[in-house]
Amino acid sequence: MIVEGVEITHPEKVFFGGIGATKLDLVRYYQAVAAPFLSTVRGRPLLLERYPEGAGGKSFFQKRVPKSAPPWLQTTVVSTPNGTTSDALVAADLAHVLWAVNMGCLGFHVWPFHAANPSVADELRIDLDPSPGIGFPQIQEAAFLVRDFLVSCGITSFVKTTGSRGLHIYVRLAERWDGYQVRAAAVALARELERRHPALITAQWWKEERDTRVFVDFNQNAPHKTVFGAWCARPRIGGQVSTPISWDHLSTVDPDALTIQTVPDFVASHGDAWSAMNASPQSLEPLLERSERDMAAGLMDAPWPPVYPKMPNEPPRVAPSRARRSEA
Repeated sequence: MIVEGVEITHPEKVFFGGIGATKLDLVRYYQAVAAPFLSTVRGRPLLLERYPEGAGGKSFFQKRVPKSAPPWLQTTVVSTPNGTTSDALVAADLAHVLWAVNMGCLGFHVWPFHAANPSVADELRIDLDPSPGIGFPQIQEAAFLVRDFLVSCGITSFVKTTGSRGLHIYVRLAERWDGYQVRAAAVALARELERRHPALITAQWWKEERDTRVFVDFNQNAPHKTVFGAWCARPRIGGQVSTPISWDHLSTVDPDALTIQTVPDFVASHGDAWSAMNASPQSLEPLLERSERDMAAGLMDAPWPPVYPKMPNEPPRVAPSRARRSEA
């Protein structure tokens, strides 16, 4: 079967056993949401999360496009934190997406830059991560607090479900800052939210310090970090989708109900909640000014993930409880 110029093999293969949805159903889903989907990912490198036997089966991440890929496929060189490079798929058009779907890709993880301008990160991605004991109502409450804080900074933001238990808040940025600056802004945002709402929100990297609070995962903005893409189907047997929604819908949304079977009708009824995002790039300066004030007040950088080289002004990469035992 040929769809959008791409051969779809074994279209009858069941990819999402919980709803009986096939590979072809996933192809048709991406066709149905092609316009809003491509408006968020077009031109960006993609990390592929492949499930050759469908959701629930064995899986692996694939950053490198195989040598057997068709010659029309667009790729770009991406780097890992340790400097390793690879040729990653570029979301040039729907055919590129469907080529990956045919290989069993049930998750697209997107870089925060365009292949044509890799030195500039144009997305601030605020990942609200539920700690143990945190339910979706607390995530919703935290999301509104993030939105209101950004509004106070003159920054417009957009929200999406993750297709799982959390929420992602995005800010489209003017093309002026690199990934290190975007991460610094994210750290400042997380710390300020913790100061204002310490019972609900935490910026603490170490899990032992988070308690029952919503973690603002600033390291999702570290250079070379990918985040699960908007409009992308999750590798869950229910076919859940990471769905952009309006702030008006956040109070009532049921993330598990947003699937490859329901999202096309949802978009047809409510429109693309992110349609205005690209038209008004935002400034990062209000958050970078807060970062500078934090550093001037003596705060160190927040810890980086272990796969990254040691960074200037970074505290020791050791859990606080372990550090106390070492000092005893």
